[in-house]
Amino acid sequence: MLSRSTSIVARPAGRLIVRAAGLAAVRAVHTVPAERPQNVGILAMDVYFPQRCVAQKDLEVADGVSEGKYRIGLGQERMAYVGDREDVNSIAMSAVHNLLSKYNIDPALVGRLEVGTETLVDKSKSTKTHIMELFGSNTNVEGVTSINACYGGTAAILNSLAWIESSAWDGRYAVVVCGDIATYAAGPARPTGGCGAVAMLIGPDAPLPISTARHSHAEHCWDFYKPEMHSEYPAVDGHLSNTIYLRSVDVCYGNFLDKTTPAGSTRKTFDYLCFHSPYNKLVVKSVGRLLYNDFVRNPTTCDPALSSALAQWHPDSVSPSTTYADRGLDTALKKASAEVYNAMCAPSAQLSKEIGNSYTGALWMNLVSLVSNVRADLVGKNVFMFSYGSGSLATAFSIMARVPSAAQKPQFSCQAIAETIDLHARLSARTEMSPAEFTAALLLRETSHGAAPYAPTEAAETVTPGAFYIDEINSAHHRIYVQRPLADEVR
Repeated sequence: MLSRSTSIVARPAGRLIVRAAGLAAVRAVHTVPAERPQNVGILAMDVYFPQRCVAQKDLEVADGVSEGKYRIGLGQERMAYVGDREDVNSIAMSAVHNLLSKYNIDPALVGRLEVGTETLVDKSKSTKTHIMELFGSNTNVEGVTSINACYGGTAAILNSLAWIESSAWDGRYAVVVCGDIATYAAGPARPTGGCGAVAMLIGPDAPLPISTARHSHAEHCWDFYKPEMHSEYPAVDGHLSNTIYLRSVDVCYGNFLDKTTPAGSTRKTFDYLCFHSPYNKLVVKSVGRLLYNDFVRNPTTCDPALSSALAQWHPDSVSPSTTYADRGLDTALKKASAEVYNAMCAPSAQLSKEIGNSYTGALWMNLVSLVSNVRADLVGKNVFMFSYGSGSLATAFSIMARVPSAAQKPQFSCQAIAETIDLHARLSARTEMSPAEFTAALLLRETSHGAAPYAPTEAAETVTPGAFYIDEINSAHHRIYVQRPLADEVR
């Protein structure tokens, strides 16, 4: 809970001050659009990730594993983490605050707030209700928190798109925030953790419109789940999870092409690729899997070099459904797809390699990375998007970046989004901690999980300036959040 005030800034004392939106302001934007909205998608984006991280190369040494096991074997460089001062509510609030304040969005102009997360601190009270503290007297805000492993962020996006494209839309923006704190028990899965949240402003005439065409694949499996409510740690079947993920890539990609460009292929149809990224090596495999699907779809007419490299896995002799654990095919695809990965996927992979897995936020973090690296040159480019959540549910769709109309606000463009996020400077400003400090922070989270009353023991200075954090958890399990002042507000 937060105290109410009149603008979205932090006072030196650290309490949030929220702009009060009068009823007249809300009513002024509550109008039924005259025409069906076009090019509905992402108008603006911002992110939040912790200022602390640990290098995977240092974890390799501390864990006593072979050099490169995490950096090459997983494809990760660093991992963001938090201790007992931050939770899923605070990181989501920080991301939404960044979005509203940096793009100068009046909270009264938001009519829907959707959250995607699988990091729960309460079985009933949603993260969405905590974020409502940022919206002043604008209580007419639809939307809920969506939960389905890593897919919740995409579900939140699709819900928001459907609202804006429906007869129920009142002309206001939707805000979507998706993010998680990914932590694992000590062991081989721990280096695949991470932390972060992405907030997005959704509306028509967007620079990043999301295609109405898409294909989804859902099935029942036990690849990753969280049955123990007293713990943050999941139960994971890593081999099964990788198989279901890649099978979902196959199904969604092939059917999406059938719906949009039946004669298309990875290189003919798309300019860039964005995948949900538990760790980067799985993304590399996914790029190879797209090329394998191109070969299976058209063995005799696909790229001759690809056809030659994959000849022994011709679908007439090897069923695609038997190839998920085929190491020979995996090696062949890695070699055949290296150039495609570097040109079409690497620009989207940078952020997740630096912060780790943000679960529901991972796919959208990769879109942030792509926009930050390509900027205005993304206009006119077609981006393949693949979302996955364990259990499982997956969807393929696309984004064709564009220049909005002259009537649109100038801050809503690919170039403006990149400049506003300022990703590379923010990554460089982080503090790299030791493996011992990282382990201590996770142990603190583990031992304090569910505790009430509880006063966090880590210093507020471990939190990024301007971000929200837990001030206390009282005996009724009420979580009290404050905002750390920015440095220039303290001086």
